[in-house]
Amino acid sequence: MIAECPDVEYTRVAPESTSPSPASAVSRIAAAPVTNVAASLGDVSRLVQSLATYVQRSVDEIGEINLQTTILSINAQIEAARAGGAGRTFGVVAGEMAHLSERTKSLVERLGEQSRTDITKLIAQVDTLSTDVRGVRLSDLALTNIDLIDRNLYERSCDVRWWATDGAAFGALESRTPATQAFANKRLGVILDSYTVYYDIVLCDLEGRVVANGRPAKYNSIGTLQANTDWFTSALATRDGTQFGFQNVHRNRDLADGQHILVYSAAVRQGGETRGRPMGVLGIVFNWEALAQTIVKNTLISPEEKPYTRVCITAPDRTVLADSQGRLLQEKLEIPEAARALKLRKGHVRTQHRGADYLVAHAHSPGFETYATGWDSWIIQQIRG
Repeated sequence: MIAECPDVEYTRVAPESTSPSPASAVSRIAAAPVTNVAASLGDVSRLVQSLATYVQRSVDEIGEINLQTTILSINAQIEAARAGGAGRTFGVVAGEMAHLSERTKSLVERLGEQSRTDITKLIAQVDTLSTDVRGVRLSDLALTNIDLIDRNLYERSCDVRWWATDGAAFGALESRTPATQAFANKRLGVILDSYTVYYDIVLCDLEGRVVANGRPAKYNSIGTLQANTDWFTSALATRDGTQFGFQNVHRNRDLADGQHILVYSAAVRQGGETRGRPMGVLGIVFNWEALAQTIVKNTLISPEEKPYTRVCITAPDRTVLADSQGRLLQEKLEIPEAARALKLRKGHVRTQHRGADYLVAHAHSPGFETYATGWDSWIIQQIRG
């Protein structure tokens, strides 16, 4: 992959500050607690259901009382009839009681039916509102995650283009002596001392062979061939020093002991000039898990939600690149309604999977400055009763 930031100028002047660690990047998320409106609405739903139970119980009790009244009215009418003329007045009262009882029965039936209908609608509306509120909150968190990654990786794309102009880099490729190689190793090591987000920095010649690295005592990559890697070929294909190469999350047995890495790369050009002749390639080996896994595992999800919530980052083909469940590069994210969610740059959908209800929140890479990963951020949460 080749990319560029045409509005950024690169010189060999040291930056004012070093790159932030992934943990400090996560700490920049707003620390203020998020009001859990969804949980409050869940409480409302439970209260409404409790009210529905109470109303139904009361209706049933009124019905039982009314039935007893009806029975008493019938018995009173029977006794009035037996009494003859003396019980006539009492018979009128008993008849009126029967009439009132019938009206009460009709009213109670209408009350029960209407309350059940209205409460069912209210519960459904509260449930929908609760899902929407939770979905908005989760999609906001998903956007925060991918935005943090975009911002952090933008700096990586700038780092490699600046360091590729370092005199130690083109000097080691121009004069292939043990002294220039040793100096390049030392210079790259000094950079790594300040930029702890990297495992290593490697310098390759035009054939793709590593001639120097910043941690030679730790990583034995010197002499290995990187000519067939995406990061090497994409860097050599750049037209000038404003562009950079890149290789997505992967493992390389010759780099960083086979850890999950991203590699940003840039052509090392003669004299460190932007349009100088390519002499080789500089690759910076980024510690991907330290950034991405820190972000997904520290997403602001409550401890109660975490057991049934999955947070992940995926490539355009849905390959899992970061995952709160730790399944990096082990699967493609296959969930119902994922295609519909992907049509939204930010949003949420509700779906069913294996007999359970799920809320799928999504945000697409917004980009930062002139850089965007193009990846997708997901938070998948089972909806509990």
